[in-house]
Amino acid sequence: MSKTVERKVRWGVLSTAKIGRRAVIPAIQHSSNGELVAVASRHPDSGRDFARDLGIPRSYGGYEALVSADDIDAIYNPLPNSMHAEWTLKAAEMGKHVLCEKPLAMNAPECIEMEAAARKNNVKLMEAFMYRFHPRTQRVLELARNRAVGDIRFFHSEFTIQITDPSNIRLQKALGGGGLMDVGCYCVNACRMVAGEEPVEVQAYANWCPTGVDEQMSANIRFPSGMLAQFDCGLGLSPRQSYQVVGSEGVLDLPVAFVPGTSETAIRQVKEGREALHPFAGVDQYQLMIEHFAQCVLTDQQPRYPASDGTANMRVIDALYRSAQKGGQPQRLSET
Repeated sequence: MSKTVERKVRWGVLSTAKIGRRAVIPAIQHSSNGELVAVASRHPDSGRDFARDLGIPRSYGGYEALVSADDIDAIYNPLPNSMHAEWTLKAAEMGKHVLCEKPLAMNAPECIEMEAAARKNNVKLMEAFMYRFHPRTQRVLELARNRAVGDIRFFHSEFTIQITDPSNIRLQKALGGGGLMDVGCYCVNACRMVAGEEPVEVQAYANWCPTGVDEQMSANIRFPSGMLAQFDCGLGLSPRQSYQVVGSEGVLDLPVAFVPGTSETAIRQVKEGREALHPFAGVDQYQLMIEHFAQCVLTDQQPRYPASDGTANMRVIDALYRSAQKGGQPQRLSET
């Protein structure tokens, strides 16, 4: 009897970005339903070295060759933010599914164009917010929906890192850098996810780098239900990452909220003066994200978080930038 070979998604990776080397490429290689076929770099020598070092079968000396390859099903796009739309559109036109790094694009109109291209070419497109696939995140949503801490009234988050190299792409305005685009987008995404609705108004204040990007931002967000959210983010502050879901009867507290690595984690729940811990074994949230997306490709199911969610997140980011550029003037968003 012949054995049935289970099909796997064949992945290609655009660029030799650090996030790929450190997290996503190992996740693809360890995934149960995917295999890494090739990587592309604008510099052929470095691309070959990168592929050799990471055990990738093939390298291309340009992005066009990768998105055109017949034996690749899906593309992981970790290019600078300013290049997300261009190469996601090209990949979609070549019939490739795309997992695109966050934020999905430079602005909401670019996101809308990317959505349209994915629909036209019948391919999947998802924003790579990996923290959403951690079991801890799913448990937070269950606790919130089940009123474990009462009515959700407030959400507070923080995500800051320390960038000291002035040539870092996160500090380059033309490449889509900035604190909000790099780490603050997580805070925006998390509060929208917990709220289960889109904001109606935002307000933001920022300190700007000489390069023109926001080095630091503090923001307020208001939702139709009355839930309020507040966050701060930055590229020149001591590293911090956490969020708290504050209800009428208690609090859900998540330390090391977005990038916990593969260590054990927990949700700290405080209610009526009593504290409880919800522990979670360490997992690779990148691998869980990769496997979910690949399963959607293999079964023709829509991703848990469709591309439209990335567009909605970008609308909030656009409004926050408008507010910050106007010295904190509140900005309204559509309630529909």
